[in-house]
Amino acid sequence: MDAMPKWADVILIPLISIILAALLSALVILAIGENPWAALQLMVSGALGSTYGWGYTLYYATNFIFTGLAVSIAFHARLFNIGGEGQAVLGGLGVALACLYIPWPHWSLALIGAGLMAAAFGAAWAAIPAFLQAKRGSHIVITTIMFNFIAAALLNYLLIGPLKVSGSMEPATGRFPASTHLPSFQQMFSFGDNVLFRGAPANVSFFVGVAACVAIWALIWRTRLGYEIRSYGHSEPAAKYAGISPTKIIMIVMLISGGLAGMMAINNVQGEAQRLVLNAVEGAGFIGIAVALMGRSHPFGVLLAALLFGFLYQGGAELALWTSIPRELIIVIQALVILFTGALDNMVRMPLERLFLTMRRAKQ
Repeated sequence: MDAMPKWADVILIPLISIILAALLSALVILAIGENPWAALQLMVSGALGSTYGWGYTLYYATNFIFTGLAVSIAFHARLFNIGGEGQAVLGGLGVALACLYIPWPHWSLALIGAGLMAAAFGAAWAAIPAFLQAKRGSHIVITTIMFNFIAAALLNYLLIGPLKVSGSMEPATGRFPASTHLPSFQQMFSFGDNVLFRGAPANVSFFVGVAACVAIWALIWRTRLGYEIRSYGHSEPAAKYAGISPTKIIMIVMLISGGLAGMMAINNVQGEAQRLVLNAVEGAGFIGIAVALMGRSHPFGVLLAALLFGFLYQGGAELALWTSIPRELIIVIQALVILFTGALDNMVRMPLERLFLTMRRAKQ
């Protein structure tokens, strides 16, 4: 029997970790001479107090949903895919090629085509480290980190060379045709004179991210493949004894993981920038690790954690704009959240387990 109920592991422990991170963050804000309560109010109003703020919060959250799912499905097989950044870069390249060189008649078809291309490019970039792990024993963490740098160098070469617009000094592709532009939340939810989400980059790809959460949940807990993935993650020797091929699991999981990371590009490349630029990923691949940790590798938890980090990103931008608090402080807050949900997980878990065991014995 588990020491504590499942809801406590999924909800209570992350909640306590967030509170501890918030308290330490408040001390940091006090140390630089600012009011923590006023800073929190500004973050909440800037990220959640208007449809404009919600538009940016959901835009960032969409990126983190895809990268968080990419890391979480690898976690189920006890694989640490730290290459989401590079896989998202290659996904952006796939989106750019699909949008620039295929004449799409409508955005819905462009979304499907670009999404498939992004997933294919991200999966292909993840397949090489997966093969090296499965066949050569190369550690997946090392190879995926290396491939992040290779992806960045490859994108830099393409954007200052073959894909750069002739006569332009900017390292970027040309703007995608209008038929590939995704509907923004402003276009989707504004009626008459009531304009919502004005100027915010959130777009229809948010709903693709939510659908991906449902699909990954069904895959992990409702299919034979998902059972094999979880079995391999719990015990490789037992999985091999049951006839589950480690090579098959490693390759399939990393292909799905890379494909999910690559699909992030439909939001930031096709939906927001409408062209491919340098640094389009903006660190979302690494934030996905924190999102997966906080969400306990469960798709619903990943969705909630992505919304939290979207709030931190947008709220942090408001703090940097209206106060003397530097933008880098939000990185400190994110680091504290990662610290408590990852490295210091047992600091919260063990006292809670003792508490629940004590309560259970008292009822007996």
